[in-house]
Amino acid sequence: MSTRIAFLKGHGTENDFVIVPDPENSIDLPPAAVAALCDRRAGIGGDGVLHVVRSAAHPEAREMAAEAEWFMDYRNGDGSVAEMCGNGVRVFARYLQHAGHVTEGDLAIATRGGVKTVHIAKDGDITVGMGRARLPEGDVTVSVGERSWPARNVNMGNPHAVAFVDDLADAGDLLSPPPFSPSSAYPDGVNVEFVVDRGPHHVAMRVHERGSGETRSCGTGACAVAVAAARRDGADPAATGTPATYTVDVPGGTLVITERPDGEIEMTGPAVIVAEGEINAEWLETALR
Repeated sequence: MSTRIAFLKGHGTENDFVIVPDPENSIDLPPAAVAALCDRRAGIGGDGVLHVVRSAAHPEAREMAAEAEWFMDYRNGDGSVAEMCGNGVRVFARYLQHAGHVTEGDLAIATRGGVKTVHIAKDGDITVGMGRARLPEGDVTVSVGERSWPARNVNMGNPHAVAFVDDLADAGDLLSPPPFSPSSAYPDGVNVEFVVDRGPHHVAMRVHERGSGETRSCGTGACAVAVAAARRDGADPAATGTPATYTVDVPGGTLVITERPDGEIEMTGPAVIVAEGEINAEWLETALR
């Protein structure tokens, strides 16, 4: 390992990430290294790590290299691997623009959840094509303390349980994963969103992200919330033939989610690079001992 490793710090609606550029996939990032980097007291701090790799250089992305030059090798803050991160894709795209790899306009980014289409607008916002939601059948319940709520099972390439509540305080502290049932609904854990109404097609949410705890924002979670709200409101675009757009307030800002009649979902929001520097590899090696 070289003595220093380049990194950047960025966020999308305050869902923050350590960005590690590594085009040739030459940097080993075991779970413990990711957790050390994301530690907010002893490390750089972040909800996760965006490992920036050329698709052709990564065994999990080589088959997508013809469609997307860059692969977002995303890790949760605890070091676990994640299929997708919507806010992460926007920040990943912003980094590619910052580094001069892409310009305003359209591009494709490979993820473990498939190839995502991205548009970098002149006004600075970034729109990500999030694919289609899957709505697994079966009743799901989530709990906080002695209280329980029915939840909508929505899969956005990663699993979500969306519960509509009277007050966002009902979610509790979200320090630990809210219990859910049946356990078979989410064998690998789940992201849990608690949602309240703010107005017509306008909701607010808090989220416990699997592997990261409560975060300031969750892009796939906001999409899952919009899909669940549209079904609840009788605004399923496939049935009405009309796109459904929801404004979703998260603790770190606002995202706009549109589901089209063909099922494709687009998420629009900001992405910011706030700093760049070097990781001391000796510190990282020491942190892994």
